[in-house]
Amino acid sequence: MTSRERVRAIIAGEETDRCAFWLGNPDAAAWPGIHEYFGTSEEEELRLLLGDDFRWMPAPGSNFPVDKEAHGEAGPFANTESPAEIEEYPWPKAADIDFSPRIAQLRNAGDFYRASGLWTPFYHNVMDLFGIEAYLMKMFLNPEVVHAVTNRVCEYYYEANERFFKEAGDLVDGFFFGNDFGTQQDLICGPDQFDEFIMPWFRKFTDQGHRYGHQVILHSCGAIHKVIDRLIDSGVDCLHPLQAKAAGMDAGTLAKDFGGKIAFLGGIDTQDLLVNASPEEITAEVERVRSHLAPQVIISPSHEAILKNVPPANIKAMAETATRIVA
Repeated sequence: MTSRERVRAIIAGEETDRCAFWLGNPDAAAWPGIHEYFGTSEEEELRLLLGDDFRWMPAPGSNFPVDKEAHGEAGPFANTESPAEIEEYPWPKAADIDFSPRIAQLRNAGDFYRASGLWTPFYHNVMDLFGIEAYLMKMFLNPEVVHAVTNRVCEYYYEANERFFKEAGDLVDGFFFGNDFGTQQDLICGPDQFDEFIMPWFRKFTDQGHRYGHQVILHSCGAIHKVIDRLIDSGVDCLHPLQAKAAGMDAGTLAKDFGGKIAFLGGIDTQDLLVNASPEEITAEVERVRSHLAPQVIISPSHEAILKNVPPANIKAMAETATRIVA
């Protein structure tokens, strides 16, 4: 069974030869130490060594322009009161994106699962365009403006994904896109606001991925237990990254409440465990997570951006345990 076949089958809920594994997307500062430990020099060399089944190759076009210094600051629409005012903003154009370099990479990706599509972080983009405080307040005080900005952002992503999926065809296996809906303890906005401002476009994106024959994988950090049922109902096939220390996101809880209804990608804690535990403790945790979530699990860090504070020996233990064939 190839890696591509394996991950497709796991997400579809079918039997496979072994559990799948994804290293994630280590931070640039982590790579020198990783390469030194494993004796590798190239990223693909390391992934092959670890038995990595998953290749994430996002389409270009997700760097949505927002004229501000940092998250949390007031955005250009913080004081906007009329939908007509948003038309003056220099909105990006989907027609300007050149997908050809990514298409070439997908064509040469080998027999590995190809996760792609625009990252489509519309929730974060809208939040940045208002600033988080203005965004949450306007959900109550001026929902018309929030809907108008959301529509402009999402129309861009929808059109861009249409272009990309048409060009990529069956080179893509999964539409992998990300919006962090939770904090460590709960949702950023309430469930009612989630239903009104997030879910309508979210459903359109999941439908879009399925229409092109792709499995849909959602990345959402944080405590999102309250809305996982909504995500399943909307058509999400696989949930990433399972932030293990967030409220309600432990593998046991997820298995009890949602096992058999959705596949899982992630689950190995990067906040504490991978940083501070021994390789033996990593092995035990991978086995525990797998015991709860198998067969619909792809073992991976609970945040894809592994930092340089994670000992490479723990990465080795995670990969070896994940890919070990269990009788």
